[in-house]
Amino acid sequence: MRHVILAAAVAVAFGLASCSEDKFRVEGSISSAEDSLLYFEQMGLQGPVTIDSVRLGPDGEFSFSDTRPEAPEFYRLRIAGQMINLAVDSTETISVKADYGTMATAYSVEGSAECAKIKELALMQIGLQRRVEALGRNGHIGAAAAGDSLRAMVQAYKDRVTQDYIYKNPRAASSYFALFQALGNYLIFNPDGDDGDIKVFAAVATAWDTFYPGTLRGENLHNIAIKGMRNERIISAAASDTIDPSKVTTAGLIDITLGDNQGRQRSLSALKGSVVLLDFHLFGMKDSPQRILSLRELYAKYHAKGFEIYQISIDPDEHFWKQQTAALPWICVRDPEGAGSQRLAIYNVTSVPEFFLIDRGNNIVSRSTQIDDLDKAISELL
Repeated sequence: MRHVILAAAVAVAFGLASCSEDKFRVEGSISSAEDSLLYFEQMGLQGPVTIDSVRLGPDGEFSFSDTRPEAPEFYRLRIAGQMINLAVDSTETISVKADYGTMATAYSVEGSAECAKIKELALMQIGLQRRVEALGRNGHIGAAAAGDSLRAMVQAYKDRVTQDYIYKNPRAASSYFALFQALGNYLIFNPDGDDGDIKVFAAVATAWDTFYPGTLRGENLHNIAIKGMRNERIISAAASDTIDPSKVTTAGLIDITLGDNQGRQRSLSALKGSVVLLDFHLFGMKDSPQRILSLRELYAKYHAKGFEIYQISIDPDEHFWKQQTAALPWICVRDPEGAGSQRLAIYNVTSVPEFFLIDRGNNIVSRSTQIDDLDKAISELL
């Protein structure tokens, strides 16, 4: 079936190429570091773990290797307090060159676009840290003004990272890395605080659930996102005093609420208890009629057993969309942001049609690329 490629603003270009090799290499040189001990460490969920080390010679050359991970994994090169952050996915060889005096900021990296992005993020974070420290040393500004300036700095940083990195490719190693950057002991993106922050965590968690199911990092990120969403809902309920916090539930997906063709607001999470096909569609594409006919057959076959379709149209013409959906028996909503919608970026949708299967507990089970037989997949969930 023909697919329509979305606008570049929401395109995700980070593909993981398969490779028969089962090892990766990190090599290069660090000058001005003779006799220094260089550590190669994996940044595990419980902290750094040393994989290997070498005492550098006059030329500063080094070479490390390890088993290539099944999903993106994080590492660092370290001499004392100087560190270079790296990520490994399907990469075979990463080359790093640096001078010890400026190792953490002026190194060069080749062989991995994700490592280059991580360097960009690290330098941005260092710049933010320096601006915050300068603000703290400014004795001519009052506490209230300093607090406002600090919040503005951090928010500007988060806005840039969210738009330029995370939402462009939430499955990328650099997006995961960005979530855990910190100022001192405080995460810049706080999953237990601001609602906007937890949505960013949820975007990356959804991508990792889809592309790297069952991995420790993915599951940990999923749990962080779910906990944050639950906390945010409890806080909101307590503030409004309209909902009993003990009845607040969590959903293993990022909720979407949009208007249907009757003007009613329809939420994806409200379908909990049903097996749901979350479907992104463009009624203006050539193959739309045939695809809608196929969906009608599935809906007629399984709806009485608890199957539902939540279809999101990205058609730019609202009147055309309403005409096309007037007789559809399932939920069809329209995203007014069209191909530039952040909802597409959050779900890592790069072309339409695209769909996800959601179980009765509101958990995303699989997406189109993981399903060979949609009819069978729906039947098994029911």
